[in-house]
Amino acid sequence: MNDVVIIGGGAAGMMAAAAVLQAGGQVRLYEKNEKLGKKLYITGKGRCNLTNACGTEELFDKVVRNPKFLYSGFYGFTNFQVMAFMEENGCPVKVERGNRVFPVSDKSSDVIRALSGYLSKGGAQVYLEEEVLELVSQEGRITGVVLKKGRRFIPARAVVVATGGLSYPSTGSTGDGYRFAGDLGHKVTELTPALVPFSIREAEVAQALQGLSLRNVNIRVLNGGKVLFEGFGEMLFTHYGVSGPLLLSASSFAAKAIQKGPLALSIDLKPALPEEQLDARIVRDFQERKNKRYKNALDQLLPARLIPVVVEASGVSPEKQVNEITQGERRQIVKALKDFRLTLTKLRGYQEAVITQGGVSVKDVNPSTMESKKVRGLYFAGEVLDLDAVTGGFNLQIAWSTGYLAGKSAAGGDDFL
Repeated sequence: MNDVVIIGGGAAGMMAAAAVLQAGGQVRLYEKNEKLGKKLYITGKGRCNLTNACGTEELFDKVVRNPKFLYSGFYGFTNFQVMAFMEENGCPVKVERGNRVFPVSDKSSDVIRALSGYLSKGGAQVYLEEEVLELVSQEGRITGVVLKKGRRFIPARAVVVATGGLSYPSTGSTGDGYRFAGDLGHKVTELTPALVPFSIREAEVAQALQGLSLRNVNIRVLNGGKVLFEGFGEMLFTHYGVSGPLLLSASSFAAKAIQKGPLALSIDLKPALPEEQLDARIVRDFQERKNKRYKNALDQLLPARLIPVVVEASGVSPEKQVNEITQGERRQIVKALKDFRLTLTKLRGYQEAVITQGGVSVKDVNPSTMESKKVRGLYFAGEVLDLDAVTGGFNLQIAWSTGYLAGKSAAGGDDFL
């Protein structure tokens, strides 16, 4: 039996199957859902931020865990090759702010169509609603898989596990790959939701600001005096806490620490203005509104819904006339604007997490081939591995690169494209 078996029809699994075909191999892909790419379909709110157009060497800086492991993967199938693959298979792409790459159509279904079309033309055998129950090995080598329906044994000379993580369980990500890996002696590192929103202690702030989006803010996540994450960009207030691209990225760096206790979130609402310039700006605004109360005098600086929250955080009486506010009180206002504090209490669950942090230990996998060091002929790709990155298309690039490398290696093939 010359077939390579792929378990999982998501980004990594489909790209692995494409690489097998390109190398001249035969491939069987088993997907337990009713269609391919179920999680891809909802990625980026249905738009699918499929990669990032930064320099390939810059990709490593965006990987949170085990970036060095991805050297062969990223250079073996680069972000630019991903874009070329999509274009050549009927999915033109565009580059947006932050070098984020999307389909021109803004439809994730076009990404899935490009991949599934490639598989169809190449003769891949795709089996939907077919769940793999277990992997079978003999004398340290993979021999096949057992399907759940009828407990049928499917022989294979190589198997690629691309089952995803635990995030968005409604898409079928239920941790099967971790079980397969563990059963064959691989270490699975601690698992936690990542790229996930935070809950905050200040419920009244969440309630008051729910749905408010802030652009061009700077945040820091602090564990005591230690800065766990710092970044500039966009954030969103929710009914339970904080979300948006900045906070999702922060969650990957804070995941372990927040399990031990609350963390501080410091928001610089005016990062473009140093404290002295901000104070001068406040003086000017107050002079123009000298007969107004403080609570009504920040409308040029802040969105309306944010004003009462910042006023309270400053500790200055909201009813005070602005011409009576002292220099010391202005310093309090500047501090509230430059270091607006909230308390992060926990991460939200896997239902809201974009990815899973943790997974099959990269120490048990050959980075040049994605083959297991424990079982010959067994390969891992995508989110099932202990690899994750910040937002911006980088996690999908991990899936494409590791999926391609695993498929190419499993088939014994040459370079793609």
